[in-house]
Amino acid sequence: MLLIGITGGIGSGKTTVCKIFESMGIPTFNADIVSKTIMSTDLKLIAAIKEAFGNEIYSDTDELNRAELASIVFSDQKALNLLNSLVHPAVIQASIEWANAQTGPYALRESALLFESGAYKQCDYNVLVSSPEEIRVERVMKRDDVDEQSVRSRMSKQMKEDEKAKLADFTIVNDEKTALVPQVLKLHEYFLNANEENKK
Repeated sequence: MLLIGITGGIGSGKTTVCKIFESMGIPTFNADIVSKTIMSTDLKLIAAIKEAFGNEIYSDTDELNRAELASIVFSDQKALNLLNSLVHPAVIQASIEWANAQTGPYALRESALLFESGAYKQCDYNVLVSSPEEIRVERVMKRDDVDEQSVRSRMSKQMKEDEKAKLADFTIVNDEKTALVPQVLKLHEYFLNANEENKK
C-alpha cells in the first residue's frame, strides 16, 4: 500500500480534494479531526490534560470544554505549547496505528504542516493543493468569519507555496476555473498503477 501526503496553505481546499478521493473509497487520515477525537477518548491523554489545565476542563463524563480550553491556550503561548506537547505524540501514535490497519491500494495523510514537520518524507508521494492567494484569503474570511488582516497574518506564518511546490511530486490546481475532479481522477489512476508496480 502507498501512503500519499496531501497538503496546501490555509484556504487552498485540500479538504475538498480529500473528499473527492474519499468518494472513490480512498481512506484519509486527518490530523486535526483525529486530535479532537482523541482528546475525548484517550484516557491517558485526558488525565494529562486534566493535570495540566485542571479537572474542570472536562465534564463528569469526560466531555472536553473546548471553548474554555481555547480561551486558555490562545491567550498564553506557554499553555499552547504545553497542550501541543501532550496532544501531538498521541496523534502521531494514532497515525501509525491507522496506517498499519489500512489494506487498500493507497491511503491519504492530510496535513497542513506536511512539509514543515518533515512528515512528507514518510510518504511515497506528496500532493500540493495550490490556489491563488486572493482566492484563499476570500475563502478563509468567509469560512471563519474573520477580517483580511488576520487571514494574511496566519498565511505569513506558513511556508510559502512556491517552496512547497519544490517539495511536492504533484500539484492540484484549485483556482475555481480548473475542474478538480479530472485532476483527482488522473492522480487516482496514477497511484493505483504505482501500487501495482510496487507489488512486482
